[in-house]
Amino acid sequence: MFNEKGRAMTLPQTFTFVILLATMALFMWGRFRHDIVALMALMACVIAGLVPTDEAFAGFGHPAVISVACVLVLSKGLQNTGAVDWLARTILPQDSGRLTSMAALMGLGASLSGFMNNVGAMALLMPIAVQVANRLNMAPGQVLMPLAFGTILGGMTTLIGTPPNLIVSGFRQEAGLGHFGMFDFAPVGVSVALVGVMFVVLIGWRLVPARKSVSDGGFETGNYFTEVRIPAGSNAVGLTLRAFEKEVEAAGVQIVGLVRNDVRMIAPHGRRHIHEDDILVLEADVNGVAKALSAFGIRLEENVSTADSTKDKTEPASKNQKADKAEAEDRPKQDEDIVLRELAVLPGSSIVGQSASDLRLRTRYGLNLLAVSREGTAPRSRLRTLSLSSGDLLLMQGPAEVMADFINDTGCVPLGERELRLPNKRMAIISGAIMLGSVGIVTAGLLPAAVAFTLGVILSMLFRTVPPRQVYTTIDWPVIVLLAALIPVAGAMQSTGAADVMARFLVETVAQGNAIAALTVVLVTTMFLSDVMNNAATAAVLCPIAIGISTALGVNSDSFLMAVAIGASCAFLTPIGHQNNTLILGPGGFGFGDYWKLGLPLEAVVLAVSIPLLLFVWPL
Repeated sequence: MFNEKGRAMTLPQTFTFVILLATMALFMWGRFRHDIVALMALMACVIAGLVPTDEAFAGFGHPAVISVACVLVLSKGLQNTGAVDWLARTILPQDSGRLTSMAALMGLGASLSGFMNNVGAMALLMPIAVQVANRLNMAPGQVLMPLAFGTILGGMTTLIGTPPNLIVSGFRQEAGLGHFGMFDFAPVGVSVALVGVMFVVLIGWRLVPARKSVSDGGFETGNYFTEVRIPAGSNAVGLTLRAFEKEVEAAGVQIVGLVRNDVRMIAPHGRRHIHEDDILVLEADVNGVAKALSAFGIRLEENVSTADSTKDKTEPASKNQKADKAEAEDRPKQDEDIVLRELAVLPGSSIVGQSASDLRLRTRYGLNLLAVSREGTAPRSRLRTLSLSSGDLLLMQGPAEVMADFINDTGCVPLGERELRLPNKRMAIISGAIMLGSVGIVTAGLLPAAVAFTLGVILSMLFRTVPPRQVYTTIDWPVIVLLAALIPVAGAMQSTGAADVMARFLVETVAQGNAIAALTVVLVTTMFLSDVMNNAATAAVLCPIAIGISTALGVNSDSFLMAVAIGASCAFLTPIGHQNNTLILGPGGFGFGDYWKLGLPLEAVVLAVSIPLLLFVWPL
């Protein structure tokens, strides 16, 4: 291959292409994790002298990397507080047909993905998708795959919708053209997403193979029994018990008891009306309880703050309890992270035969017993006075360190980690306001995206929509390392002239000097690579090539950068092209070759729609 002046490539250019080809081969092979491959490429560039040693890790401070990390944290805040659950319940129809249900579900997924991490949006909506599939008598995969593709399409609509958009914007600034704005991606991205969603809803879903769901290896804990109090102003007041159950029927919630004026009724009649301050005994799994709380604005009876625990007057004030209260009041007020944990009571546990009141969970530990699962048998006493038995599963809430102490003291066993969320209206409003405020600042151009979203993360920690301990576990570090390592590699492509050589080859040999053909080549190449390697890596590799091509042709670089952004959000052919595709592999019962049957026609639709739009919105 020859460089742009017709001479043989220089040694640095040759090294750059060898490293690039080896990197892409390793990405496609899949033997090593993407971040490890990216670090290997970076070290190879440093050893070959293509990247100065003092600039090797400059990518970790790149604004695009900071923005991606912060958006992941802000998205977690929306998940933690139940803001997205409320949105789903408000927007999605409950009794509609297939067309309306799938359109609403995909539309919500695409909309959420424009403003939060699309993997988070997919994870939140997956249980709803399975419920919709069951209601419509469809295979789970026939709803899960359209939802996954909808969330991927939604990512191309805004600056923060997906990491590739932030990367493309960063390369534009480095080229001296400034950042893309928050909604610069919308004219093309929204149109492509709308057409893509319409195609899948009307035609594409029929192309999805109807497979039986494969177990994802998770665990089932059965239903919990818990108590919820009906506060003043709840929309449950005045409803009959039967009407209450109908509202949360899809979540599998059942009323098994009612406590009114300290009188407990077992299996109350369905025509009995709910009064303010009633306590309902519910049977449901954790997610079902969360849906009931969110739908009716109610709260768990035992869900009180540790500060309130010292004021608990429901237990006799024995000498020991008074000492425990004094201990709780003297305990340093630590800004601890409140967690939910599922614990199994073993036969030799010290708490067998004791109740929450006997153990003085609130005063001694600062813990709340929220629910108990006991082989499908409804308890006949109040939750706080229920004698615990071996084999019981407990849903506990409290500070993480205190929870660990309780586990060690009692011999209980924590079950495997899984997402447990209880909605909090106040915190949901705060998390939504933080996200909207950050987006607004970026949109108005008051601060760069990295700075605005960092401020949002700080506010999230201060208001505890994302506990400080959870901030670092929320960030997808392999993605961050991947981006930070590939940014200097992409810089080496530019500094050595390798990007210009590749651009010249594509323009003169493949596109034959035609700008529209070159634009199509860039888009198709990006779409193909994003199916076999990480989309962020694809954007980082293709951006310098796209800029080189536009420079060689003397046309607008923005149209080529936008083509990279669109192509990087079109990973529809394989389960490894995007994390959302991987998420549905087991639940949908899919094989590796099932994705292209819908993915290939969808990519053809995206190509047919995006090229004319790119030429119109970002003329050459």
